[in-house]
Amino acid sequence: MILNKLYFTRCKKSFSNRISVSPMCQYSATNGIPTDWHYRHLSNLLISGAGLLMIESTAVTSKGKISKKDLCIETKKQKNEFKRLVKYLKKQDNTPIGIQLSHSGRKGSSQIPSIKSNTPLKNKESWKTVSSSNLSKDLGWPKPKQLSIKGIEKIKKKFENSIKNSLYANFDILELHMAHGYLLHQFLSPICNNRTDSYGGNKFKRFRLALEIAKIARKIWPKNKILGARITGNDHLKSGISTKEAVEFCSELEKIGFDYVCVSSGGIITKTNMKQKKFFRLDFAKEIKKKTNLKVGITGFTNDLELADKYIKKNYFDNIFVGRPFLKNPFFLYNEEFLKKNGFRNAPSQYLRGY
Repeated sequence: MILNKLYFTRCKKSFSNRISVSPMCQYSATNGIPTDWHYRHLSNLLISGAGLLMIESTAVTSKGKISKKDLCIETKKQKNEFKRLVKYLKKQDNTPIGIQLSHSGRKGSSQIPSIKSNTPLKNKESWKTVSSSNLSKDLGWPKPKQLSIKGIEKIKKKFENSIKNSLYANFDILELHMAHGYLLHQFLSPICNNRTDSYGGNKFKRFRLALEIAKIARKIWPKNKILGARITGNDHLKSGISTKEAVEFCSELEKIGFDYVCVSSGGIITKTNMKQKKFFRLDFAKEIKKKTNLKVGITGFTNDLELADKYIKKNYFDNIFVGRPFLKNPFFLYNEEFLKKNGFRNAPSQYLRGY
């Protein structure tokens, strides 16, 4: 099953198999623009054999970056450089290419992880972050500015502009990042959102901003292109987002006309009750798959292909998003015994000699 096509009925599009390259931040951009590193890195991932390549989380505005080295698709120059990158990649292979749009919110103005992980920038390097509320991300982090209604409208405009820019750049798939403790998750989660206006309080008010942006995306993004979201299946915290609430949120995305969700969890604060093991988000994905008609992808130690195949056959989810194994070796799929046994033929012919 994992090698079968994943077909999206509404838009009549498909992936050649159920293995997707997860979006992974590279912290290698210059002024938000892809560099030579991205051309080399993404070229390798494009011919990895996966059915989908997702470009790393890309900010909708410069102050929505995590670090100064993040990608951003806000300006005319940035959108033109993304268009050039996508054109280059599409000349090499016909694997669908997606972009994940995000705003970091209070997790922004951060040091590059390889320099000092989970550390805010200081002094002139830093910028004032925004969030649903003025609660700090963690001890030692500055308080963000609580977004006003006017500020929220500006954020919506930034997403709208970046969605249009992503369309101009000719991406095949658009994914909105609503997880990992970034801005939309900061509105969705009661751990972070203590507002008392129309964007906070009960779950439907907390859903509001993410769903408004989802509707903007659905209006702009063509009906014949795939539209999805990275969502939080559970906050792994006593008073956080529950799986029941996640299912309700996904049902709203389905009503809007989304094609898929990719299920993640945790991240609203650094330390949660999350315990990691193979497919540790399985129960969250199963519930969403059972109670919606969305295609469901799953993240988190998903590269056991035998087990993934078993779960897909049981209809627990539809595809896996794999990250770090592709960073370690972009061509690890070509040597997997499972793929050999099951007749994998998604690699370029040059890689199949003696296979």
